[in-house]
Amino acid sequence: MKLDYRIGFGYDVHQFADDRKFMLGGIEIPFERGLKGHSDADALLHSICDAMLGSLALGDIGKHFPDTDPKYKGISSKILLTEVNNLVESEGYKLGNLDSTIVLQRPKIATHIESIRKMIASILFCDINQISVKATTSEWMGFVGEEKGIKVISTVIMVKK
Repeated sequence: MKLDYRIGFGYDVHQFADDRKFMLGGIEIPFERGLKGHSDADALLHSICDAMLGSLALGDIGKHFPDTDPKYKGISSKILLTEVNNLVESEGYKLGNLDSTIVLQRPKIATHIESIRKMIASILFCDINQISVKATTSEWMGFVGEEKGIKVISTVIMVKK
């Protein structure tokens, strides 16, 4: 049965790594470290991919883009999100809205939020008002507070086209 709307939840974490660019939401954020991963390790775009895939019970990002496949080594997560968007559209759905929260002690990303929202809206061919991106810290607790990595949570509503 095809419902008029579907809700999806995505979650991703990545460790910091030296000698990598810090990619977040499809843009490069100036910082002394990047994120460790098989692709460009854009945790925000990965969590959005998982939320969109999960909304339609299509598995997760690892199923569609396995880290054991060399063709995804270093790939831009913008390409992955584009492919996920094409897949959900082929299933008859489009994004209703997205709400993401980035949990990160450092760097502060408030000045990059609007650029990130614009980038995501351009990838998903939607209005920027459908994209919410927020950031918070973990108050110096856990692996995020110890500046060992990043955590991102995303929720989407997909609507039938």
